Parts: sequence; structure tokens; C-alpha cells
Amino acid sequence: MAKEADIGLWGLAVMGQNLAMNMESKGFTVAIFNRTRKKTEDFAEGRAKGKNIIPAYEVKDFADSLTRPRKVMIMVKAGEAVDMVIEQILPYLEKGDLIIDGGNSYFGDTIKRSRQLKAKELLFIGTGISGGEEGALKGPSIMPGGDKEAYKLIEPIFTKIAAQVEGRPCCSYIGDDGAGHFVKMVHNGIEYGDMQLICEAYYLMKTALGLTAEQMHDNFAKWNKGDLNSYLIEITADILSKKDSETSNPLVEMILDKAEQKGTGVWASKSALDLGVAAPTIAEAVFARSVSAIKEERLAASKELNGPGNKYAGNKTEFVKAIHDALYAAKICVYSQGFAIMAGAAREYSWDLQPGQIAAIWRGGCIIKAGFLDRIKDAYDRKNDLANLMLDSYFKDIIEKSQSNWRKVVGTSAQLGIAVPAFSSALSYFDSYRSGQLGANMIQAQRDYFGAHNYERIDKKGVFHTDWLRI
Repeated sequence: MAKEADIGLWGLAVMGQNLAMNMESKGFTVAIFNRTRKKTEDFAEGRAKGKNIIPAYEVKDFADSLTRPRKVMIMVKAGEAVDMVIEQILPYLEKGDLIIDGGNSYFGDTIKRSRQLKAKELLFIGTGISGGEEGALKGPSIMPGGDKEAYKLIEPIFTKIAAQVEGRPCCSYIGDDGAGHFVKMVHNGIEYGDMQLICEAYYLMKTALGLTAEQMHDNFAKWNKGDLNSYLIEITADILSKKDSETSNPLVEMILDKAEQKGTGVWASKSALDLGVAAPTIAEAVFARSVSAIKEERLAASKELNGPGNKYAGNKTEFVKAIHDALYAAKICVYSQGFAIMAGAAREYSWDLQPGQIAAIWRGGCIIKAGFLDRIKDAYDRKNDLANLMLDSYFKDIIEKSQSNWRKVVGTSAQLGIAVPAFSSALSYFDSYRSGQLGANMIQAQRDYFGAHNYERIDKKGVFHTDWLRI
């Protein structure tokens, strides 16, 4: 076993352990450290036993075990914990050493840490990692952001441990300082939207059509073999096939309809607002989780507030096809919103984000991996400065073909009193974006009326104000 490690990994929760095992399996020697000594001992004597994994129980020993320039990867909870780890390791690092934050840190914190460490002549890479525990072990999608020269130090490791699609790693340099964590945040925002759309498709089939879990499993399994092929559709089909061991009911039906969240969807929505970018479906997905969380309040309201009956009387097979088409079209809108957020950030923070490259590294290892990411990559390869994904000929054609069924799903859901906030907001986003004329002139007139905020005219250039009470 080598005496010096190629990389050090600080933080041995399951993600950290799996990354260490992944790195070791690709031929790298890994030093490990955890704030709790027992966790290091258990891992070293358990899964890591006999592997090229070096346990350390003191920070100095951990740092001393690394080849120069040192590469330290932090896998701890975002926020204060990251700063505490950096503070602890700093005394044992030298000029040119590299710290990598592989957690779900807020991109603004990553920008701040990049500047602070640069002042100390240390390198820093804020790295988004997607794929969950399995991805960490078998190959995640990796989104590193920071100094490009710093990335070169970690590139040989990252490109080997990342998921591989068509012989190419799902890892690529994203951009300066916080770009990597920003792109991971947007990934999670898209994930929120995609999950909510699938949730609504499932709930429509269950409630409006009265389909069994087995029938819904068959639908999702079929969809996964076509245009909707994706990790999330795949696991939805699998979930619908599982039985509860205690009741023999479908397991999903035994789970309380109360969704939790860790905050990245909120960050993505807030960033869109800060940048002035429309991302309503991503935001609606966040709000839908918030509404689901007030379960007791909803139960009480269900006894007080009435609505229409929620059973669909038409052809069920045709409506399932309509749900499929609505899901595909709305999914395109969610990705369009995500890529629009990244374009806005590139302008705001002077990041050279490459959308086609980002789509490529999302094709494997991550939660939103989907077959149509190849189509997204192709779209941006054709036109790197594409204003909106919906304007690409391929996606434009899909939406045009799906539009009638999409409207049918949203309209029918409203008539049945079934909430479909993601389907609805995506359709409104599409209708707003395709409209050369909106009613915003009334808003601007109102603003000028009560606050003298001025307005522009359609017939001549300039800024104007009207004394509305005198005309």
C-alpha cells in the first residue's frame, strides 16, 4: 500500500465513503478523515479494509499523507460545516494546494471562499456532484467550477470516477469560482420540476382515471422505452411495482403525501428571480412541495371547501396518451427554464458556460439523466447562443405536435378540480413566450399612475410620464 495518497477525502457519510471507494477502484490511493474518529475506524476496518485507503485520525496526519500539491476534497453538509473544515485544514496546507468542496454548497458561498483562499495562495474548486449514493460509487455527473488551472490538478481523478457515456466522462470544467455549484443548483431546480410533472401525471392516472398501480407501472415502463426515457421515469415505474410487506398494498400508496426539500430548488427559484429570468415551473414545483407539507391543514380544508367531481368520463387510453404528450412538452419547458437561468447567470457573473457541454455531462450519472439530453446537446451544438430551447427545430416540432393534448390535460384537470401546477405553469410559460403582445402595458400604466414610474411608447422612442388625474 502506498504511503502517500493521491487525494484526501474529508467526510465519511455514505456519499463520502462511496466516492472514496470509487476513487480507489479507479487506481487512486485515498486518504480519509472524519470529525468522528469511530466513523473513520469503522470504514477503514469495514468496506475499505485491504484497499488503498489510508485512514487518518489527526488533521496533521491527514495532510501529511497527501502528495504535493495536496488535493483535499470536502464532503460535509453545506454551510457553516464547510467553513469549519477549511479553517481546520488551512494550517497544514501550503501555497498551491487545492481544496475541493463536493457538497451542495450555495454558489454565493463558493464565490466568497474562492476569493478568500486565493488571497492565501491556495486553490479552490466548488464541485457539484449528482447521482446520489449509487452515482458516487459507480460514477456520478461532476460539475467543477473554479480556477481553470486548479481544475487541471483534479481532472485526471474526476474524469476517471465520473459516469461514462459513449466513452466520454460526464465531467467537464464548468467555469470560474461559483459556476460549478450554480450549475448543480440549476440541475436540482430542473429535477424539482421534472419530479413534480411526473407526480402530476401519476396522480391524474390514479385519481381521474382510477388506474391501478400495476396499470400505471405498465404505462411508465412503456414511456421509458420511448421519448420520455429517463432515470426518473425508470424509477417511477419501479416504485409502482413494489408492494408493502405489511399490507400487500402498493408501497407508494402507503407513503404520506408530504414532500420534503433541502433547499436547492428554493435557491434555483430565487436565483431566477434575482436574475430576472422566468422559471415559473421550477418555482411551482417548490411551492407544490410547500403545499404538500401542510398535510393537516389540507385535511381540514378538504372537509370545508368543495370542488367538482374528479373522475374522467372519456376514453382512458386516449387520456393516458394526452398525459404522455403533456409530460413531454412540459418537460421541455422545465429544461428551457433551467438553461435560461444559466444563460442569465453567465451574463451576470461573466461565466463562459457552454450549454451543450453541460447537457452532455448530464447524460449519465445524475438524477435528471434522460435520453433527450442528446437532443439538447445537438440543439446547442447547432446554435450555441440559442435564446430558448423551445426555438430549436426539434423541440419546436415536439411542442407543436403535443400542444393539443397538453391543453386537454390542463383544461380537463381544471374541470375535474385536480391540481396540476407544473403542467399549468409550463403551458402558461409557453403561451407567454410565444406571444408578441402581452397585457403588461396595463401594469406599466398602473405603475405610472400611482408611482410616476414612466413608460415607453409603441410609436416613438423615449421615456414618458402621464399626469393621469389631469387628462
